Amino acid sequence: MIKMFVMKTCPYCEYVEKQVKGDPRFEVIDIGEHVHNLQQFIDLRDHDPAFDEAKATGDIGVPCYVLEDGTVTLYSKDVGLEPMPEGYGASCSLDGKGC
Repeated sequence: MIKMFVMKTCPYCEYVEKQVKGDPRFEVIDIGEHVHNLQQFIDLRDHDPAFDEAKATGDIGVPCYVLEDGTVTLYSKDVGLEPMPEGYGASCSLDGKGC
């Protein structure tokens, strides 16, 4: 099962979450729903190099995907999902440029 970390207020998360609705291959984890979910995500973000670019540009790093083998990716296409088209909406950034 692929863990998919999202946040309801993120337009990109909303876009990809619609694609996995009812798909048993994905476990959707909303980091804003419970502090335990947020802690799981923070642990990943603090320690996995997949987030280096996101952190360097001020992005939060959602949606993110944890594959069954533990590999972490921030790219929807890596898990067979359609990336959000350009101009669809802002991505979430810590610097206030998105979401």
